[in-house]
Amino acid sequence: MLAAEQKPGTTRTLIEGVQRTVLPGGLRVVTEHVPGVRSAAIGVFVGVGSRDETTTLNGASHFLEHLLFKGTPTRSAMDISSSLDAVGGEFNAYTAREYTCYHARVLDQDLPMAIDVLGDMLTASLITPEDVEAEREVILDEIAMHDDDPDDVVHNLFAGHAWSGTSLARPIAGSVDSIKALNRSQINRYYKTRYTAPAMTVAVAGNLVHRDVVRLVRKAFSRNHFLADVDARPLPPRLATKPRATKPGEITTTRGFEQVNLVLGMRGMTRSDQRRYALGVLNAAFGGGSSSRLFQEVREKRGLAYSVYSFATSYSDAGMVGVAVGSLPSKSDEVLTVVRTELARMVESGLSQEELDRGRGQMRGGLVLSLEDTGSRMSRLGEVELFQERMLSLDEVLVRLDKVTLDDVHELASDLFKRPETLAVVRPA
Repeated sequence: MLAAEQKPGTTRTLIEGVQRTVLPGGLRVVTEHVPGVRSAAIGVFVGVGSRDETTTLNGASHFLEHLLFKGTPTRSAMDISSSLDAVGGEFNAYTAREYTCYHARVLDQDLPMAIDVLGDMLTASLITPEDVEAEREVILDEIAMHDDDPDDVVHNLFAGHAWSGTSLARPIAGSVDSIKALNRSQINRYYKTRYTAPAMTVAVAGNLVHRDVVRLVRKAFSRNHFLADVDARPLPPRLATKPRATKPGEITTTRGFEQVNLVLGMRGMTRSDQRRYALGVLNAAFGGGSSSRLFQEVREKRGLAYSVYSFATSYSDAGMVGVAVGSLPSKSDEVLTVVRTELARMVESGLSQEELDRGRGQMRGGLVLSLEDTGSRMSRLGEVELFQERMLSLDEVLVRLDKVTLDDVHELASDLFKRPETLAVVRPA
């Protein structure tokens, strides 16, 4: 059952060890009890990100993420940070294109404090004019830092062309012009209208008791009548079966870098596409590690680049697959030729059985090892609520990976890698 179909005030078991309660107001609380650990990880997932911004609000989600650490009526910025530092906790946030997450990882005994701090931040932040001006300079510095990173520059260039004319094309942090133009009134309005209970999921994993977490969350998120609408239901997950079109073609720019950096990609798949398990195996085997085909062909055999990898980026209604590589200018043409040759070879003949087994093993091992960390389990809870129809157990996911065949991967490669190309290139100035 989707959270949007669950009556406020009720609790459901999603899989063994995972429960969801919908509170009055539409705030959902999802927990996973992890035996044998002494920690707990909490994340508040807000279903709003950079793609939800208008052109004039570009960067508002990320700007707001910074500002929520600056203080509430009862806590200063120092109070917020020192609360977690004093117990050795980890505390941070990040903004993505489709959501924003505020997260902490603490000893199990300190979970009540972490819940209270996050509840205070999410429901009662002040967003003062002074903090807006101070943080504006920090964000402009962050944008400058990204502009000095070749990988960031080429991927932003790629996204800007591939999804031209849509909000997915704009950088998550915003542009220098958009950040300079944003004012306190705009950001505060964005906060009040977007950070609502139905748009939020509180995900917690670790040594916990579900009903205790629900009680703590209800108390911490009751400030400012946040849970007042007793009949409100959580927002449904973002789902789409068909990915939106992408713009093919080539775009080039120059920067003061020593290398040529390029991204070659094609339209991919949505987050909820059932072929995502085959895509994971394909991506791992093709360019996901030092034993992958791309790494072996480009670096080990020819010495054309230090770093080369394939990627699969998926959103609720969009996706891209492709290859990223950086090389000396004298080798860039040959690198691009080799990459295109390997893509064509995937279309023609797919993977070998050995490559399939290695890619599947990489996926299985990475998944199982990541879930030994409470933070990874917490992230999984939140992202499933935002983007999937239901949660699968670890065993169910492993079964789906085991069912991926050579034909599945070949068919997928033949579909994806024959699509029109988008090429982004950043050359030395």
